[in-house]
Amino acid sequence: MDDIRWRLTHLGRLLGHAARRFDERVLHLMAHDVQVPLALSNLAARGQVNAAHVHVTRHLALEGSRLTDLAAQAGMTKQAMGDLVDQCEAWGLVTREPDARDARARLVKFTDTGLAWLAAFRSAVTQAEAEFRAEVGDEIATVVMLGLEAYSGVGAAA
Repeated sequence: MDDIRWRLTHLGRLLGHAARRFDERVLHLMAHDVQVPLALSNLAARGQVNAAHVHVTRHLALEGSRLTDLAAQAGMTKQAMGDLVDQCEAWGLVTREPDARDARARLVKFTDTGLAWLAAFRSAVTQAEAEFRAEVGDEIATVVMLGLEAYSGVGAAA
């Protein structure tokens, strides 16, 4: 019989597990952040907010974004992103406003609550990265970061 270990330890699988672990840690930290509005903290603690919702947080421009742009940046369909935006809007994280550049279009924008959520996201990412560095060491963490930036084609400044 063929050795199957390669199916469990190949790069894609390890990257997937690492990404899930990192996102779960970020959401856990956000669920326990006193700066996050209680209703959102409770949603995160109960698993109602998940890594998919982070796509909105990660990609929404501070000045607002069109749904099609958000979807493209997140690598999702417009319909899937629309569903996430609907949920985020119901939770008070974002609002939809007319786009001054195009009367037919609407911009998705952070609310004040959404900006607080974004600040908590930044804090949680910073802490999760520090925990990663502490677990694997600064040198390895730096090499991993540089390697992932090179492999993904996304630089640190992006």
